[in-house]
Amino acid sequence: MKRLLAATEVTAAIFLLLIALLTASNVFVRYVFNFQIPDWFDGASMIQAVTLSWGFALATYYGSHICVDVFWEFSNVRSKRRIDLIATFVTLVFSIAMAWMMWVKSLGVGGQTTMDLLIPLDWFFIPASFGMSVGAVLCAVRLLKVWRGEVDDLAPEEIS
Repeated sequence: MKRLLAATEVTAAIFLLLIALLTASNVFVRYVFNFQIPDWFDGASMIQAVTLSWGFALATYYGSHICVDVFWEFSNVRSKRRIDLIATFVTLVFSIAMAWMMWVKSLGVGGQTTMDLLIPLDWFFIPASFGMSVGAVLCAVRLLKVWRGEVDDLAPEEIS
């Protein structure tokens, strides 16, 4: 499990680095050479979608996504577990649906490409689909851990 989480974190970080490099490179060549990298905006947008899908996988597993948990905070331990089970199950259902729809989209892109460099769009859609699929798997693992009462060991700082 630690290897899957580490690989997911590294994948998200690499794609985030690619966005930063592409954006910084474009700014540099725009100001120094008065020229733009072709498809930089489309590329950065597509890479951002890939990054978000892999980040979603991690946030879902760790249960650290943005949420409003005032009701949860004032609940007893038993109610907190029930809330976590329901929330994780609902997230799992939507994660599976999202992963499925991402794969339908990825496999239906056909020969579509970016405007300038003619980069195939499936080069972006397929990694994003894998990220959503990993998110669904990690959500199922989290649901199992919540069911077993093992959620205390999910904090990112404790996994290393």
